[in-house]
Amino acid sequence: MSKVRIAVIGAGSISEMHLKSYQNNPGAELYAICDLNEERAKAKAEKYGITRIYTDYKELLADPEVDAVSICTWNNSHAPISIAALDAGKNVLTEKPLCKTVGEAMAVEEAVHRSGKTLQVGFVRRYASNTRIIKSFLENDELGEIYYAKASCIRRLGNPGGWFSDVERSGGGPLIDVGVHVIDLCWYLMGRPKVKSVSGNTYKRLGNRANVKNLAFYKAADYDASRNTVEDMANALIRFENGASILVDVSFTLHAKEDELTVKLYGDKGGAELEPQLSIITEKHDTILNITPQINNLSFDFVAGFQDEINYFIEVCQGKKETISPVQDGVEMMKILCGIYESSEKGEEIHF
Repeated sequence: MSKVRIAVIGAGSISEMHLKSYQNNPGAELYAICDLNEERAKAKAEKYGITRIYTDYKELLADPEVDAVSICTWNNSHAPISIAALDAGKNVLTEKPLCKTVGEAMAVEEAVHRSGKTLQVGFVRRYASNTRIIKSFLENDELGEIYYAKASCIRRLGNPGGWFSDVERSGGGPLIDVGVHVIDLCWYLMGRPKVKSVSGNTYKRLGNRANVKNLAFYKAADYDASRNTVEDMANALIRFENGASILVDVSFTLHAKEDELTVKLYGDKGGAELEPQLSIITEKHDTILNITPQINNLSFDFVAGFQDEINYFIEVCQGKKETISPVQDGVEMMKILCGIYESSEKGEEIHF
């Protein structure tokens, strides 16, 4: 089978994970790259041996040799680029979130149905080894029905600035940036129940705290401490039609003692913690057991996770598999995220 010719749109920091992973996959050919900043596109092209460089994604999509695209751009451009790529007959892997609004999400879903092509949402945590392990336990009914999940992604100091802190380009702060990962992970492992209602709060109290010294944090390429229009912190209770619920809190900056990443699932036969380390909780012979799997990585391995996601996408493009993060899941996640923002703004629970 011939190699899948890949074009990467957006040459910012996250594109590096896509480019490396495609380069490592024998079924992929890095065919083209596109960025508004031509120098940045040229630098990536030189590093990865890509011969075709674009600054206009529409020109790139007009090339019939391109089989599929990775979209690594600002959140506000995910929907229009995805729709254009699908209509051009390309399979699409788009970084999360799918877009900024539910309306945009539904328009992307329509483009998927219209084109007959696949859009894979970049819910990278679904492809991780620890997620696959828990999924197998769930499929074999070891944990029973998961009726409650709890997730936190707390940064003491971690507003990346730049487009991440510009609500027009990002759609929001920590909720839509990192919260989407942990909410989706819980929802996916709970069996993707239909959302019933959300009650959320967002806070803008601390700003980006650029004054803080002696503690390093990731900064976007276009970091500008004077611009910040996103929330510092968000929390929410998400209810589902089957009675299950998720409790979540996330922050870019918070007066917390330490950074925290926790993902916990509770079922009627057992429980599981995916973060900070994979652990399975069960009951045998009237005794509660904490089980630690013997695996390479007990927590999410960023590099391996992206490689697994890209490998899966190539197999989707080759017709060997169907994606496990389809467009309809991206739509449902936008309902949840936008519902949390709406709930906070209105000060009331939002019902679907």
